[in-house]
Amino acid sequence: MKTPRILPVVVVASLVAAGCENMNPGENAAVFGGLAGAATGVALGASGVDSAIAIPASAGAAVVAGGAAYIISKQQATARQRQIALANAQAAMAKMEAKQKKAASSGSSKPKAKKPQFIAVDTVAAAESPQGSKQVMVYDTRSEQIVGNNVYNVGKTPGVGASSRYDTVTAQYVGTGRSL
Repeated sequence: MKTPRILPVVVVASLVAAGCENMNPGENAAVFGGLAGAATGVALGASGVDSAIAIPASAGAAVVAGGAAYIISKQQATARQRQIALANAQAAMAKMEAKQKKAASSGSSKPKAKKPQFIAVDTVAAAESPQGSKQVMVYDTRSEQIVGNNVYNVGKTPGVGASSRYDTVTAQYVGTGRSL
């Protein structure tokens, strides 16, 4: 049986991605930006696209992939980071519930705000956390648990209420939850 040509590429890409789990945002940006640029350039060159078009397109792909990789990287949480994130999530939930009760008791005609299923909350930095990044964890408001064991190192802190993608979920950023 002949091995498909794509199989070695998939295996190498999987190994590279697995090896990048604990890199800082700048290192992730360099690796994924470079890979995206190279892959785009090879694909365009192989299909006969003029180099005057292929080079800028490859550079654009590298910038987009590198920028996305720089914004959010991740590492495994420590017990202290989980504890702080859980406390911040519980504070955020208490604030949200207090706002809803206040609106209900004041007879507000505003429609009831829907509680997001996932919120991103601040936690403390660990020794291996990249300098200049904010550490957040994701909390599931329905199960009332921290999602997974990942701390996301966010290069640019989102505004409170902004939604961002963290692996497979989109979470609304609430910060510490105390200033909602």
